[in-house]
Formats: sequence, C-alpha cells, structure tokens
Amino acid sequence: MKHEFLKDNKNRPLAFTTMCADPLHHGHINILQEAKKYGSVIVGLMTDDAIKNYKDPPLIAFDNRLKVLRELKTVSYVIPVMSIDFKLVLAEFKFDFFLHGDDWKRGVQAKSRIEAINLMSKWGGKVIDVPYTEGISSSDLKKSLN
Repeated sequence: MKHEFLKDNKNRPLAFTTMCADPLHHGHINILQEAKKYGSVIVGLMTDDAIKNYKDPPLIAFDNRLKVLRELKTVSYVIPVMSIDFKLVLAEFKFDFFLHGDDWKRGVQAKSRIEAINLMSKWGGKVIDVPYTEGISSSDLKKSLN
C-alpha cells in the first residue's frame, strides 16, 4: 500500500515541510532540524515540473534530489509534490505540523500559506513559519554558476 509510513499512527506527529532542494544547502538543513523538534519529518519534494511552474528549471533531476534527501538522518519520509498549491497533499495526510520558511509570507507562495493555515485548522494542524536563513538561496547559488 502506498505511503504506509504516513498512515501508521505510531509515526505521528508528522512534521511536513516542502522544498526544491536544488541544490540542498544549510538553510534546508535548518528547517529540517526545526521540523524534527515537532515529530517525524516528512519532506514534500517538488517535482521537476512543479519547480518549472514558478522558477527556473532544476539543476538536479527529481530522482537525484530524492536520493540525497532519503540519506539524511533527519528525514523520515519523502513524498513528491506537484505544485506550490499544497491543499491536496495536506488534506490527504492531515499532517500535524507544516513548517515552511517565513519568506512565503510574501510573494508567489503567500496565497498557498493562507490556504494551508485555513485547511489545517480543520483538523487541528498548525502551520509554523520558520525564520528564513539569511545569506543563502538556491536561486542565488544557481545564478552564481552562470
């Protein structure tokens, strides 16, 4: 059966976070470490197509980013995420916590944040805004390669 880990109550509470991890950097590690304080860390890894819908195409293919995340001791489970509209995945798994960098309070993801807060309140889930790690950005790292 698909996603047994997420359906087994012994793994709760579930602390969900999303990322592109393209490339993975210490800002991602900071949010993963914060998520670990709340429970089993579930990473919603953005697919290649999802990334292309709101920023430049990824440098690293989904399967390779997935391989890296699965090797991190902080990460309990990884699921693919198809969009920055997280409603479907949140509703399916009813995560206890959704942690995201607080940079999503403005910009392209601001609407997704409000929708996540409203949806998760229906089952007592909580959105946690984690302070953005200053001085590091996957987008900036990618630009520096050009």
